[in-house]
Amino acid sequence: MSTRSVSFEVLAVPPHHMDEARLGKLSCLGRREIETPSHVALSARGAVPHLSQDTVQNHTAIRGIHMALEDFVERAADKVPPVLQIPVDAHESRLRKFTATHQDSILILGPRHVPSLPCPTANTHSAVSIVTSIGFSALESAYYAEAIHKLKPDIALSMADVVDSKPGVKRKEKMGDRTQTWLKDLIAATEDSGENASGTAVFAPVLPIEAEEQSYYLDALDDDFAGRISGLVLYNTTSVLSIPDGLSYLPRMLTTDSRNPHKLLEAVAAGVDLFAVPFVGAATDAGIALDFSFAVQEPEPSNRILPLGIDMWSVAHHRAYVQHLLSAKEMLGWVLLQIHNHHIVDNFFAEIRQSIRYGSFHKDKESFGQRYEPELPEKTGQGPRIRGYQYKSEGGGELPKNTLAYRSLDDVEKLAEAPVPGPSIDAKDLEQQGFAEREEP
Repeated sequence: MSTRSVSFEVLAVPPHHMDEARLGKLSCLGRREIETPSHVALSARGAVPHLSQDTVQNHTAIRGIHMALEDFVERAADKVPPVLQIPVDAHESRLRKFTATHQDSILILGPRHVPSLPCPTANTHSAVSIVTSIGFSALESAYYAEAIHKLKPDIALSMADVVDSKPGVKRKEKMGDRTQTWLKDLIAATEDSGENASGTAVFAPVLPIEAEEQSYYLDALDDDFAGRISGLVLYNTTSVLSIPDGLSYLPRMLTTDSRNPHKLLEAVAAGVDLFAVPFVGAATDAGIALDFSFAVQEPEPSNRILPLGIDMWSVAHHRAYVQHLLSAKEMLGWVLLQIHNHHIVDNFFAEIRQSIRYGSFHKDKESFGQRYEPELPEKTGQGPRIRGYQYKSEGGGELPKNTLAYRSLDDVEKLAEAPVPGPSIDAKDLEQQGFAEREEP
């Protein structure tokens, strides 16, 4: 395997080929093991959205957290970000200390968010384009490698030259050359010995193009980097077919191509081990409580297709409390939803592992596809305030993404002059006076 602190063991190998659903165990020194297939939580500026570090530790089963360096690059190029200035002991992780992440969780650091926003400028030979809190910028390979060395995450995802549109022939050649160079820079930084050793395991990218179009890069992974990387990062499910046989024992992490549970099952069937699942947080922000199970718990009418989630903005009376919290913009509403949605996905992967263990995965996958709708419910509520990393600015004249939280002083004075409403007042009158907004039944 790898000589680093991260190791992976395949527990159940498909009888015919490695590119099928498989069971595994991802271990990291001093952290809780992750049984695979499984998922890691996605973070925003060092925290799982809506959850404090204590809530993650005490009320969820999260064992791995993905963070993005572009969250912490927020100053001019000649300034050192605060995350790189925090004092630590020789073998202490700056990233873990800065974000107050519990010691049990595996920290995974990549260059960009999952999912990442498109940038107006293209990648260069030495840098990838990123979105920071102060606008668009470029993340140099040397800077990223140095930051990994100083931050000491458990796992570092190497930079990949991935484009949003379909690349041309010449562009594909550059993708492999650049990605290989950046991987070499990162490995050199993490292999520093002595007291300054980072102990960080490196996951190498597999580009989302055909194997023949990145054959030189894949050969280099198999021949030159095989003993120096601890895993692989995929950007689409079909990239599993491009993995050289000599690297089939490594864990495979999928960072895109998983917008709903059906896509997750397709990737599990292809042999993916670890997932970054954006729809968990997206469902929470949209006020949707995920509601699906891989195991068949009770018989359902053959003509009924079940939804993958419940829109908590318009639910029945027995869920009225959560609906009230969301309508009142109470933070507790999204906290409860986030805990619930992570619990649903944790159980989903636990049932997948049990199905693979019993040899019924493909049959159960087909049954799941017949029971549930193909997509998650559409968002109907406003949700929490939109953050900068969630959308791309289109330029001048753009309308605000968030509604005003406060009214003008004139509106407040009018409200103070209005009579106190009584029990018999009409809803239209309340709306005209500014006390509330009337909802249609």
